Amino acid sequence: MTTVQAERATPSGGPEEPAVPAWQRTLTAPLRLLTAIAAALRAAPRRPLAVATALAVVSLLGYAVVRHLAGTSMVDMIVYRAEGAAVAHGQDLYALRVTEWNLPATYPPFAAMLFVPTTWFGIPFLRIAITVGNLLLLATLAHLSFKLVGWPRRELRPIGVVLITGLGVWLEPVFTTLRYGQINLALACLILWDLTRPDRARTKGLAIGLAAGIKITPGLFAVYLLITGRIRAAMVAGAAFVGTVLIGGLALPDATRGFWTEYLFDSTRVGKTVIVDNQSLSGTVARLLHTENPGLPATALAALVAVGGLAVAVWAHRSARWSPRADAWSVCCALVTAVLISPISWTHHWVWCVPMLVLLAAEAAHERSRPAAVRRLRWRIVFGLTLLGFLSFAMWIVPHKGDLDLHLPLPSQVPASVYPLLGLCFLAVAALRVHSRRRAAGASVVHLPAPRTGPDGLTQKAPAAH
Repeated sequence: MTTVQAERATPSGGPEEPAVPAWQRTLTAPLRLLTAIAAALRAAPRRPLAVATALAVVSLLGYAVVRHLAGTSMVDMIVYRAEGAAVAHGQDLYALRVTEWNLPATYPPFAAMLFVPTTWFGIPFLRIAITVGNLLLLATLAHLSFKLVGWPRRELRPIGVVLITGLGVWLEPVFTTLRYGQINLALACLILWDLTRPDRARTKGLAIGLAAGIKITPGLFAVYLLITGRIRAAMVAGAAFVGTVLIGGLALPDATRGFWTEYLFDSTRVGKTVIVDNQSLSGTVARLLHTENPGLPATALAALVAVGGLAVAVWAHRSARWSPRADAWSVCCALVTAVLISPISWTHHWVWCVPMLVLLAAEAAHERSRPAAVRRLRWRIVFGLTLLGFLSFAMWIVPHKGDLDLHLPLPSQVPASVYPLLGLCFLAVAALRVHSRRRAAGASVVHLPAPRTGPDGLTQKAPAAH
């Protein structure tokens, strides 16, 4: 039976069941989701699930106390609400300035249109609703990360989701996302949902295109789909992105013209490159050179890392027959590359630490399961150091008030740029892993054959080498 025949056949080998109309699937989606969640919870071991739930509740209560004492402005949520109000009332979207910091609108008109519903509610209600919504999105991102990595066993994944939802709030990128009321977790879920779908799905790429229409930078994942051979998905992503631009142009023609011809290229609207909040390569170079405009050195480094990071992602993708979790490594390399090369990557943009940590935890768990005679500590050390980095809040410990970002001494440069350093190390580790797996399997390190795909359209994973 060919792959196409296997995809079309029913499990019993009988005739195909009649297709369910798309509108019926859409209407029943919430019920099916709740049913799936209930079934997963029933299948999970009860005692570990109860312990995980207790830990998560205690952690979230502690987070609520810290949040209250520290004060949570949710300033980005206020900007989003102002953008929605500008659209609803026909005001100049890109002339607005809100909050005590006079923050402007920086997203495309399509994104501002999506923010209109936030104007229907008061800010006190939105603080609660968006916080709860972000916690649900964190749980979703955890689920998608487990799905991407293929670890742990299905019945254990609800326990992992509960733990990440409860304890993950202490990861600095997640903590800051919640503090500012940011949309990073929503974009991450859109992107990772698309990347974990079967390649045969006709609408694969749609969510990535929509995410790019909201915040531009997810457009790199359309490039990733293209260079890994998912051409149709890349075209769908591109078409979806163009669709968001057209929708914005029809509804807000002046704002659309202004954004795509002027405001998109005005970096001063986004923020200063040199401040420690910016955890991109450009920010790292700016702080090292003690300048607010890193110019050509930062551009050259970003271009080099873009080529190298995507090359490692493609290499991992094409090494699936020799390497378990190859697709997860490939996707995570693309995710890390995206935040590294962006001119501005605020600390909360690094919510990609969730799938990174899940992947490293899977490698550490596999390493620990090996016989004692061949067991090593490599992956547990890598996982521990990466976790520590994202829990450290290191960039905020460095003196950075006023113009101190411009004059950081050399010892302060490492904590001030902890995420770019972690990202570069992750790409290097990924490249070493692919190389060692191919060499252990006796495969050519240079020749990159196309990956095999299974009946479900996903890249087949090779059994782990012991």
